[in-house]
Amino acid sequence: MTKTNAIGWFDLYVYQLDRATKFYETICQQTLEDLIDPTGETKMKVFSSDMAVYGSSGALVESKYQKPGLGGTMVYFSVEDCLLDEKKLKSFGGKLVRQKFSIGKFGFVSICEDSEGNQIGLSSMK
Repeated sequence: MTKTNAIGWFDLYVYQLDRATKFYETICQQTLEDLIDPTGETKMKVFSSDMAVYGSSGALVESKYQKPGLGGTMVYFSVEDCLLDEKKLKSFGGKLVRQKFSIGKFGFVSICEDSEGNQIGLSSMK
């Protein structure tokens, strides 16, 4: 693969993971699987995916950092290196919310605010 899709992952924030899991399993007609958060800070259930086909996967997430509601979905943009892109944020009207941190074998993420006030994630393997 020479080029990646712009969206690499999504987090859909929920108040009650069990209740939300039942909802999405019914609506999407699939079984969501446990996903262990390497930081130990969140509870997650992942939607099924096949990395060899078009589209993106993601997870339901119960987190103290984000709540569901308007603006409650986090989109992660695939970048070469989160740290390098963090440094560009301010010059383009954005700001850093949470600096680059490891998510184990899945690489690294940074939480940012774009120039319009939307929270977005940056995701990289470096």
